[in-house]
Amino acid sequence: MKKKDLRIKKILKITRVIFWFFIGVFLGLFLFISFSFLLFKQIYNHKVYPGVAINGVDFGGKKEEEILKHFRDKNSLISETKFVFLSDGDTATVSAKEIELGYDENLISTQTISIGRSKNNFSNISLIIQAYINRVNLPASYRYSEEKLMGIISPMIKRIHVDPVDSLFNFQNGRVTVFKPSQDGKTVDMEKLKAKIENKLLIAATSTQPQTLAIVLPIKILKPKVTTEDANDLGIRELVGVGTSLFQHSIPNRIFNVTLASTRLNGILVAPDEVFSFNKALGDISAFTGYQQAYIILNGKTVLGDGGGVCQVSTTLFRAILDAGLPIIERQAHAYRVGYYEQDSPAGIDATVFSPSVDLKFKNDTGNYILIQTFIDPSILKLTFSLYGTRDGRKVILGKPVITKQTPPLPDVHQDDPTLQKGIVKQADFAAWGASVYFTREVIKDNKVVISDKFVSNYRPWAAVYLHGTKE
Repeated sequence: MKKKDLRIKKILKITRVIFWFFIGVFLGLFLFISFSFLLFKQIYNHKVYPGVAINGVDFGGKKEEEILKHFRDKNSLISETKFVFLSDGDTATVSAKEIELGYDENLISTQTISIGRSKNNFSNISLIIQAYINRVNLPASYRYSEEKLMGIISPMIKRIHVDPVDSLFNFQNGRVTVFKPSQDGKTVDMEKLKAKIENKLLIAATSTQPQTLAIVLPIKILKPKVTTEDANDLGIRELVGVGTSLFQHSIPNRIFNVTLASTRLNGILVAPDEVFSFNKALGDISAFTGYQQAYIILNGKTVLGDGGGVCQVSTTLFRAILDAGLPIIERQAHAYRVGYYEQDSPAGIDATVFSPSVDLKFKNDTGNYILIQTFIDPSILKLTFSLYGTRDGRKVILGKPVITKQTPPLPDVHQDDPTLQKGIVKQADFAAWGASVYFTREVIKDNKVVISDKFVSNYRPWAAVYLHGTKE
């Protein structure tokens, strides 16, 4: 037993010696590494650690000022680079200086110096060893002003842009024929353009000398919603609604405007589930787009204005929409009763428009396209709107307008007009009875009422206005 105890004691003693030996070695190694690391940090105080590179260029041992100078010199060269944007003979030249292209020298120098200088010493030692053995290569960050670049080339991009043109159709002999062929549009493909710009910017930034770099603007074709080839696939088979109005006794300018506006709506297709806007479809109504001056209602007065008579067109379309049993999204009556709209209709079945605030809108809920066609009979000054599509079995019950109260016209108004010769009297406005009018509409489909409308119109009494010339 004594020999065994001696042997155990001997083993424990050897183990303790070995343990403390390794503890000493570890502590010595730790102190050596710590001292070496502190010495290394002191040697490279305010300098880049060895093996740290930027874009492949070794900056080990360099001070922050040297990094700044290096990239400022490169920026000076880059500023002389030019970019030429090209498209079909159109060009735009942009200098790197204009768009502030260059390296962010402050950010680069800060990032480079910070390698191996974090709060975590173990991470720092690992990075320093890695840089010394394998080299740490940092990408150089450059910047430019995208806002300034787009500001310079946006006029060129706008000149390139062409909206697609939908095909317009006529309905003849039971089929659709092309009224106006569709046209493809085009625009700049901004995603591809940005990718090209980034590529050229990188070339400019990494080049050792100024360059002139060409960028061809990539074009994207814009397809129309309705092409000529769609003519027989739109479900346009029959008449689904019609509306008419007379505009007899209109002045020549008003007749001209009614004709022009109705012609511009002729042949338009309304897609399934589309909400049709009269103002949007007709576009700008002004002398610039060909309209002449005729009487319009503005701010409660009848005055001469561009496009007088367009409300004759919206009123007639309103009547066609009612007849077709389509949902009416927006409609507004006139301020007072207009004689034109009661030449072949009771009071209350009219619709005024005044872009952009007052519009006439309906939704195509038939599941097929609707084709709008207009026709003017010049012999009796009659406007007709015909809506073609596919009947889905809906029936329309249109109630007769009911006048709930009437008020007599206001007393005549006489005004001096210095633009008229003395002795001349001109009637500028006509008397009209005020009235509250309503009518109803029910649309029945599959023996169910799917639409129940009540349209109310409150017309103010109106005075006749006479202008008396005072011009000598």
